[in-house]
This record gives sequence, C-alpha cells and structure tokens, in this order.
Amino acid sequence: MMKANALTEGRRSDFFNHQKTIVDSLAALGWIAYTGKDCGMSLPIAHVEESWQMAEFYNNKVLVQYRNKDPNHVEWAKALKELYIPGLRDYVRSFYPLGPVWSAVAKASVSTPKKAPVPGGPALPPPPPAPLFSTGSPQASSSSSSRPKEGMSAVFQEISSSNITAGLRKVTDDMKSKNRKDRTSVVSTAEKELRVSSPGFSKTGPPKLELQMGRKWIVENQIGKKNLVIDDCDAKQSVYVFGCKDSVLQIQGKINNITIDKCTKTGIVFKGVVAACEVVNCISVEVQSQGSAPTISVDNTTGCQLYLSKESLEASITTAKSSEINVLVPASTAEGDWGEHALPQQFVHIYKDGQFVTTPVSHSGG
Repeated sequence: MMKANALTEGRRSDFFNHQKTIVDSLAALGWIAYTGKDCGMSLPIAHVEESWQMAEFYNNKVLVQYRNKDPNHVEWAKALKELYIPGLRDYVRSFYPLGPVWSAVAKASVSTPKKAPVPGGPALPPPPPAPLFSTGSPQASSSSSSRPKEGMSAVFQEISSSNITAGLRKVTDDMKSKNRKDRTSVVSTAEKELRVSSPGFSKTGPPKLELQMGRKWIVENQIGKKNLVIDDCDAKQSVYVFGCKDSVLQIQGKINNITIDKCTKTGIVFKGVVAACEVVNCISVEVQSQGSAPTISVDNTTGCQLYLSKESLEASITTAKSSEINVLVPASTAEGDWGEHALPQQFVHIYKDGQFVTTPVSHSGG
C-alpha cells in the first residue's frame, strides 16, 4: 500500500484520478487485520464500505471526466466499484463477518501412514496412560522419589529449594533515576534547535518556475519567495504548483487549470480559470480569484482561505477530507467589508423515509 501511495506523489499524471481510486480502495484489504472490538478498527463489513467511500470520490471524477469521451474508462470505474461493492463486501459478510479466525493448533502437513495389522490374531490392547498423580504403594513412591526429576518438575524443585532473591543487587539512593545528575527532563536549547532544523520533509528538489512543452507552467520548491509572477500565459495553458512554502504566486492572465499540491503557507492570486482550481494536500493556503472560476476543489487540506470575486460567486466548491475552509465574498457595496463564511466539516446523517438525509452540524452558543 505504501508503494502504491508513493505513485500518487510528486507530479500528477493524466490518470491521477485512476491512481487515487486504486490507492484509496486498497485500504479495504485491511479488514483481515481485524482482531476484535478493541483493535481500533470497524467490523470487517463496515471497514470495506468505509474504505470504498474514500475511493469513490475519485472514482466519480473518472466517471464524470470520461462520460462522453471514452466508454472504456467508464466501464473500468464501474468494474472497480463492483469488485469491492458488492464483491469483497459480500465475501466478508458470508465467510468472515466478525473477522478472520486463526487456528491455535498447527495442523500436520504430512500424515504418517498407519502400519497394517499383523494377521494371525487380535491385536494387544494399548497400555493404560500414566496417572497424573502417583497412587501406588509407598515403596513405589519412595523408589520414584529417589530418581532425579526431569522437565518442569526439576525447575519447580529448584525454585522451591533455593533463595530466589539471593542474586539481586540492592538499589541505593544514588542509583535511582530521580537522584542521577546525568538524567534530566529538561531539553537543552541545542537539542531543540537540532529537532527544528531537521524536519522530515527536508528532501526537496531545486526550485523551478518554467513553461514546459508550451502547455504547462511548473512552479516547484519555492521557499520564501513573495514575488513570483506568471505574466505570459493564455487560456490553453495550465499551472502546477508543488512543494512551495511561505511564497506568493501571481498569475496575470486567464489560465485553463490550476493545481496546488503539497504547499504550506502559500498564496495564489489568479485572474481567472477556464476549467477548475484544485487544492490538494496543502496546509494554510490562500487562494484569490479576480475573475471567473467555474469549479474550485479542495481535497485533503487543513486551512484554506478562498477569496472570490463578483465574477466567481457562482463557482461550484467541492471539499473532501478537509478542515478549516473559509470562503470570503465581496460586499454588495464598494465601501463594505468582505463577508466570511466557514464551510461545514461535520455532518449529521438521519435515516428518514427510506433514505439518509444529510445536514451540516450547526453550533450555537448559549
């Protein structure tokens, strides 16, 4: 699963939605790790259904994208869904509704063939099993006690006849952790700086801002650049922003598509888009539209400020696995302030009249 997830990182291919559908759906195979109600997982049937719900977001994108273009992609998306729902779900429901059952006793792989009975008379009965406790005569018990004990009996005899704590050392006050000077709970400043200066995402490539093949602008690994500008662009080109941090990019022209991927504390200002503006795997980003934007998509993002212009107020905003999404709209008058609207991230699902009715959660303070 980790290798499959690595294929979706970096630059997005033309079949990104296909890849994400497969990667997210692979989590359904984790039902086999269910060990009980205390393992932190849902029941196997629910786990399969929940995992497919994550993948269905991208699967629906494939259906919409190729509905009128290529029926092969549509059939692929439908077949993949049937593989999990109802395929895998019904299999788990039929055979392992409460999780896999593991045998505690290993079965012999090769059975020893039985010897054929010797003809000529009835076989002798097997000897009786040895009793667990000796019930024989005192003479028999005394003779058995004279023999050295074997196995676990010898172990218990040694424990009962010796002093267990004889070999233990006494712990003095200077050996206790609270009295040792070489161990302290205070973290030094040098250690703090070492942890901060070596983050887990330190492996980045060289910064780029270039037009490739005359069709796609690549903006990658820009750190602390507040004056990035793309001015020579047209409606047939796309912009891909990846791995930027503490930077601001201005797109001074209408573009076909904008994708913002794995950026942190980055601002994007654009004149307008023909297709869509997508924000994926980002943290604390700001996106401002100064023109029209038919579709805005926010996926797996924490903290996103969307500034809409009057031309983009009718934009379709789609969010998935995201939080802290705020949309700011201009006032009706030039002197008015921007209106801020928080998009809901919690929902209530109620079964009513044969179907589920979903409404956002509203918090009211008393």
